[in-house]
Amino acid sequence: MKRSDIPSLDDLRAFAAVVRLGSVRPAAMELALTHGAVSRRVSKLPAELKLRLLEPDGRGVRPTRDGERLARAASDALGGIAAALAEIRSPSTAPPIVLSCERSLAMRWLIPRLSDFQDRHPGIDVHLSTGGGALDFARERITLAIRRLDFPLDPDWAVTTLVPETVGPVMRPDMAERFRRGDYLALGSRTRPEAWRHWLASRPDSAAPRDTRLFDHHFMMLEAAASGLGVALSPRIIAADDVATGRLLAPAGFDADGTSYGLIRPRGMDVTEQVEALEQWIVQQAG
Repeated sequence: MKRSDIPSLDDLRAFAAVVRLGSVRPAAMELALTHGAVSRRVSKLPAELKLRLLEPDGRGVRPTRDGERLARAASDALGGIAAALAEIRSPSTAPPIVLSCERSLAMRWLIPRLSDFQDRHPGIDVHLSTGGGALDFARERITLAIRRLDFPLDPDWAVTTLVPETVGPVMRPDMAERFRRGDYLALGSRTRPEAWRHWLASRPDSAAPRDTRLFDHHFMMLEAAASGLGVALSPRIIAADDVATGRLLAPAGFDADGTSYGLIRPRGMDVTEQVEALEQWIVQQAG
């Protein structure tokens, strides 16, 4: 649309006011303009558009059919502009907090607990993003991240240790005897392909499995264990709820592997009350 296709907004505003109020004088008072200024704007518009927009009505004026249609469109458009400007100029609401978390940890530990945070802080908008390992806060537009601290940490990050990583075999309760005998399939994750070998080396009295099967993610491995496919070597934090409910059994307990989970954010970021509330809640849940 060319600029010449649209009349001046000031002319349209004056015309819409005259149509709404029925004469030039009250329109001039509303717009804080002189009678002559409003009259000139209203006279210029039909000449510019080559349309008959107003006609006499006693001491005032009334719109023609074209004028009524144009006045209605102008009022709607000007109202929309006013509403948009009011929204832009009003104090902005706090942007959502983007929390990045490793996929299995998010599914098995964080998401089941997030409703507690939202119940406590209904006005805080938390968006969950899944990802693991190193991250770029600015490029990925992440506010906070929960990670297993098994990779080099940027010195510009502030890191709060949440909980040590401990791992152990978990299984359906009816698999316990088969686990003791070594008549089981070892279930692992492709993200930690050597986990079973390390665990068996640290537990020489434990029976080795018949075979090992790897899954793309820990949460898939745990579901396979809960279905009776085999015994999963799982981080305690993502199996804890299933162990607590009895869905899974951990007869050998969990051993520390020397790593831990941490809550990470950039050191220079502006920590709002909302971010601080989420940080405190995460630390409390991990504890």
